[in-house]
Amino acid sequence: MENNLGRILVIDDNEDVLFSAKMLLRKHAKEVVMEKNPKKIPFLLTNYEFDIILLDMNYSQDITSGQEGFYWLQEILKYDPSAVVVMITAYGDVEMAVRAVKEGATDFVLKPWQNEKLIATLSAASKLRNSYKEVNQLKEVNRTLTAELNPTQDIITGNSQPMQQLFSIIDKVAKTDADILLLGENGTGKEVIARTIHQRSSRADKVFVTVDMGAITESLFESELFGHKKGAFTDAKEDRIGRIEAANGGTLFLDEIGNLSLAMQAKLLTVLQRREVIRVGTNKPIPVNVRLICATNMPLKEMVQRNEFRQDLLYRINTVELNLPPLRNRLDDIPLFAEHFLGVYARKYKQPLKRLSDSGLARLRRYNWPGNVRELQHVLERASIMSDNRELQADDFFFLTETEAPQPITPTITDSRSLDDLEREAVMRALDKHEGNISKAAKELGLSRGALYRRLEKYEL
Repeated sequence: MENNLGRILVIDDNEDVLFSAKMLLRKHAKEVVMEKNPKKIPFLLTNYEFDIILLDMNYSQDITSGQEGFYWLQEILKYDPSAVVVMITAYGDVEMAVRAVKEGATDFVLKPWQNEKLIATLSAASKLRNSYKEVNQLKEVNRTLTAELNPTQDIITGNSQPMQQLFSIIDKVAKTDADILLLGENGTGKEVIARTIHQRSSRADKVFVTVDMGAITESLFESELFGHKKGAFTDAKEDRIGRIEAANGGTLFLDEIGNLSLAMQAKLLTVLQRREVIRVGTNKPIPVNVRLICATNMPLKEMVQRNEFRQDLLYRINTVELNLPPLRNRLDDIPLFAEHFLGVYARKYKQPLKRLSDSGLARLRRYNWPGNVRELQHVLERASIMSDNRELQADDFFFLTETEAPQPITPTITDSRSLDDLEREAVMRALDKHEGNISKAAKELGLSRGALYRRLEKYEL
């Protein structure tokens, strides 16, 4: 048991008590620091770290009420909220002990103490201190990982008027906990915007959890989002926390919210209204506190009119609605993106930094960018790899042709086919073009793989 109690600070104005404590604890602690004057507590806590503090409750000014001890307990907790403080007094009763614990003390010991009981009390306090250290360390690791996983501050850029307007709104809403709906075409950077809002919010040091709603099947929806208990269904071999519960205290980003079926929408709405989840296989509600950000490229208001999306869910998720402009409406921002992405790929591929020439920029400005910023990123990556030039010329983007921009299907008045017929035909064309490659077909159609799979099932393809 030697040295397992760490560094202990004992504060008591009775020299006999200090001597007794030191003789007893020196065999069990790494170091025992004795102090008669409680007014030196701020200096000691500022310059040293202690694992356990033994604090007397009564000093010369007041020998029975314990008010001085309560005062210094609060001062200690101001310096270190996770401090482990064991109160000691010769004038204690049950009421005083209860008050001490309520005000932040770890335990309460009466003088004269029994040596074995005091050591047992301090051993329990030491374990608690170690738990606090582990929690704080995990928080630091989480903050570090969050910063590493969310390097988006320099990706959100733009001098164009649409982006300046967007930045102004982001600055206003990021500091609040308002639910946000991000609307925009595929590739416009909805997830990047969501991460930026999270990083500028009061929850920045908490977790940011992303859920691709288009990739979750209806059968796994509740388990993935709400969690489950062991044995709740055939494959539930252990307890599992859901995505919503995992985001507790942080931000929950629900991407492709428009792909949810009406049944899944109803279950999600219930959770958002009650702000609690119930794991599959239990009846116990678990409170959750999340900042909700949703995104979609689908026209939710039109879907509400067609009874494809619940109006009450739309009201719940769009306290603030942000429309992300497509790249073709903000061509002036291409040089900023080019500078950023070319720098990224120069570091990634360990090659000299390449720049965009005037002719290269002119070529990029003439393109329609159906894939928006994501497509621009891939185009610049390809050009930076393949080109031998330090400046990327128009010829380095020879693969950009006007035919690459997908032409939307717009049924005319004489077209008697339904929307389902047109969608089925579009899915079949995309699959034929890419020889059954789901990923490529989904990308061309502007869908996630999960959303495309659901359409294949719907049309029995």
